[in-house]
Amino acid sequence: MGKKVMVLAETKDGKLRNVSFEALTVAQKLAAGGEVVAALIGNGGAAHVEAISKYGPSKLYVAEDDALAVYTPDAYVQTLLQLVQTISPDVILMGHTAIGKEIAPRVAARLGLGLLTDCTAMEDREGSIAFDRPIYAGKAFQKRGFQEGVIFATLRANNFQPVENPVQTQIVPFQPKIKDIRTIVKEIVRKTAGGVDLSEAKIIISGGRGVKSAEGFAVLKELADVLGGAVGASRGACDAGYCHYAMQIGQTGKVVTPDLYIACGISGAIQHLAGMSNSKCIVAINKDPEAPIFQVADYGIVGDLFEVVPLLTAEFQNVLLTQG
Repeated sequence: MGKKVMVLAETKDGKLRNVSFEALTVAQKLAAGGEVVAALIGNGGAAHVEAISKYGPSKLYVAEDDALAVYTPDAYVQTLLQLVQTISPDVILMGHTAIGKEIAPRVAARLGLGLLTDCTAMEDREGSIAFDRPIYAGKAFQKRGFQEGVIFATLRANNFQPVENPVQTQIVPFQPKIKDIRTIVKEIVRKTAGGVDLSEAKIIISGGRGVKSAEGFAVLKELADVLGGAVGASRGACDAGYCHYAMQIGQTGKVVTPDLYIACGISGAIQHLAGMSNSKCIVAINKDPEAPIFQVADYGIVGDLFEVVPLLTAEFQNVLLTQG
């Protein structure tokens, strides 16, 4: 029997996050012939129906209210609760983003549901759904499922390949009843790693203490610009004041899973490996041949990053120019 799957899509800076398309693709598999519906919280959601319709939902619930103009956990939790109660899904999926990490546990607790967070893979064993999720800072993985009740999970970005399945999606306006907002946003100050969202970037060039200064990140940014990637950093580089903590990758920073991760001047402390060790291809550049980062790297370059990175930048530029 098919399931009814609800996906909470998410936008950032007016654009749909890629993890929403990944969640819709997973939803198609979980539905098994049932119904997939999407929901967007925040004003202007109807503008995204064309993009969302490429990934198979029959309906798009658009929740709009003055209280949703700016994200606050109180307003979003109340809205999501009301959406779930209205839609009555068998499965709830959303991205393991900053918003997902904040509101999913609250909604699950209020509904008395189990919740699996930060899932990196999904398997259907003859109708029994199991998710993989990392434990012990990514050093091991566990496989968990639900014996009964609503399946509720958050998905880590860049771990599920979005597959288009165009349909005619019906827009369903939704007016939530929001009250008792305890948080008021006075101002939003943005500090990001650049034009590419670090948590969803396919390519990341990351620097550690070996970058030596804030100015040292310039060579990493040049390479990132050529490859269309984002610039990240280790906690050591952030603590040293070389860059903002918004760029930090690691157990206490962002957890990323890019297709290509180039670690420059990063020794490979356990804290940092917890945030990037599941990258599909890891390239390490370090002057110390005994650096722990080489133990997890697919490719290692022993050398000065200030010599190696500019050479890589020039070579990638030549390759990309040749390809037209």
